[in-house]
Amino acid sequence: MRFTCMKWSTLPVAVLVASGVAMAQDQSSSGSQQPAPAPAAAPAPETKPKPTVAQRKENQQDRIANGVQSEQLTAGETANLEKKEAAINKETAADRAANGGKLTAAEKKQVNRQQNQMSKQIYADKHNANTAHYGNNKVGQRRENQQDRIAQGIKSGQLTAGETAKLENQQKGINKQVAADRKANGGALTTSEKKQINKEQNGASKNIYHKKHNAKTQPQAQPKP
Repeated sequence: MRFTCMKWSTLPVAVLVASGVAMAQDQSSSGSQQPAPAPAAAPAPETKPKPTVAQRKENQQDRIANGVQSEQLTAGETANLEKKEAAINKETAADRAANGGKLTAAEKKQVNRQQNQMSKQIYADKHNANTAHYGNNKVGQRRENQQDRIAQGIKSGQLTAGETAKLENQQKGINKQVAADRKANGGALTTSEKKQINKEQNGASKNIYHKKHNAKTQPQAQPKP
């Protein structure tokens, strides 16, 4: 009889514990049914500032220099590109001189339009069938060395577009002469022809050095603060 009373006296406690567990489970299940919070909106990507006129010019020169060094641009193509680039630079300088060192909005648009055309021309010349072939010989190596020196001068800003155009026209003339001499001799050059070409390249080498070390330089674009 005493045992029976103790058994029934523990029943309310067990019921309360079971009820608490059930309530906790109900709260947990009801909480899991609530919709998840919406993810935070991703931050909008920063818009890159448009390149300045000077930055655009420097970018074009870097592309030309890379094309010269990779042999995608021939001396003739480079001379033509740099002649056009020199004309744009001359026009820009004249506009600045007429406006106290600044360009008007209309002038900036005009320069940008011209540089867009230049950009397309650079791409077309770098991806056409014309490439510079120098050959694995002393004459070819000398020509390649001159082109590498010109490319380095373009990248460093030591050579202006106008100077580069003149240097590449000189190389174009030498290349044309080499091709004509080879064609006349079954693909080879005579000893006297090699001497003549080497003499012309010596003159071109001095010309490259002079233009890279004179007072004229291609202004480098300054990054925006």
